[in-house]
Amino acid sequence: MMRSTATPQGHHDERLSELDKALPAAADGLTTAEFLATGPRLSSFATPVLTLDDAAIDQNLAAMAAWCESHGVELAPHGKTTMSPTMWERQIRAGASAITLATFSQLRVAVHFGIRRIQLANALVDPTALRWLAQEMADRPELEVLVWADSSATVDAMVATLAGLPMPRPLPVLVELGASGGRTGARSVEEAAVVGERIAASDVLRVAGVCGYEGALAHDGSEQSLSRVRGYLQEMARLHRLLETQGLYPDDGDICVTAGGSAYFDVVAEVLAPLATGRVRVVVRAGAYVIHDDGFYTGITPFGRAPGEPTHRLRSAMHAWARVVSRPEPGLALLDAGKRDVPFDEGLPTPQLVADQLGSPARPLTDAQITAVNDQHAFLTIPPDSDLRVGDVVRLGLSHPCTAFDKWRWIPLLDGNGDDPHVVDLIRTYF
Repeated sequence: MMRSTATPQGHHDERLSELDKALPAAADGLTTAEFLATGPRLSSFATPVLTLDDAAIDQNLAAMAAWCESHGVELAPHGKTTMSPTMWERQIRAGASAITLATFSQLRVAVHFGIRRIQLANALVDPTALRWLAQEMADRPELEVLVWADSSATVDAMVATLAGLPMPRPLPVLVELGASGGRTGARSVEEAAVVGERIAASDVLRVAGVCGYEGALAHDGSEQSLSRVRGYLQEMARLHRLLETQGLYPDDGDICVTAGGSAYFDVVAEVLAPLATGRVRVVVRAGAYVIHDDGFYTGITPFGRAPGEPTHRLRSAMHAWARVVSRPEPGLALLDAGKRDVPFDEGLPTPQLVADQLGSPARPLTDAQITAVNDQHAFLTIPPDSDLRVGDVVRLGLSHPCTAFDKWRWIPLLDGNGDDPHVVDLIRTYF
């Protein structure tokens, strides 16, 4: 099967300035390439700053690629996690067959940067978006975009726009199965099959497979949660077999059966991988693995839950660095990082290390906890006799990469060597 390809990124030609959050004054007026040529280190930056670990990213890419190969599934990682074409390109080089996205604007970014195999894990019913996609399909014969549909109304909305356009080929649509209490998706196999019939009856659409999102049905690794996820995926498999039996799949082309966020892709492989025969591709869409975290995903990842697949195969590749700006009372310190800088939706940051300055030797920070974050401050509780001083720098472990990356336009990528590592790239995001 053809792999998606991405063109080299052009962000190295972008001019940097004081308008770019977190970048040092020494970068003003330089292109990214020129700034990197100066040999910047972690100590070149001010706080707060989010940093990435290049070696951890490489380890995570290799771990996930090996896992997918050994479990007989393909990977189309969710690109919304990073919204970074540089990261997407690395994921594709590591074996990903496509990139998954969620919105029209994200789709446009991916096409702009040369991604040619895309799964849009959402319904696309906006007429402006559909007209744009039809034109892109005409201009780019190699472009393949899969979209989702969970009702006849969704299909009708697509057909209403596309039927009047010179479509170069039918738009591939995945039939989405949901579940009671879940997110989108037809609420039964029978309802989903009707959606498949509606797609197959259209001249501008074709049934390309089935899809779903099990992550909306559970939020932990308990047996009860895993059982609910497993039952849902079994219904997805039943839907696929029903569409196949009813002859709703076209005679040629791949068939895609896809599920799998970053929490339960092991159960997806367990239930759905046996369907991967002939032209049927089973695709997981985990996206958080490439960055991982020190919070929610550390606790729920299959690498941590499955025997023989220890958590250390994935490492958190992101950290935030924040400075102590106030010690207003014993047992309390205020840091200069808040909701505008660090994620807080899946757990608060975790204090890990403390240093006199960015790039100075760091030591463990124990008996400390972030208890709250304001817009620009974090509340750090510490023992009343702590020697933590105003000006000290604290490294924070973070939970949930999706809501870490969306707060930063440029993120320094560190080589991870020593207390003051070199910056080997600036990772550009497009949220």
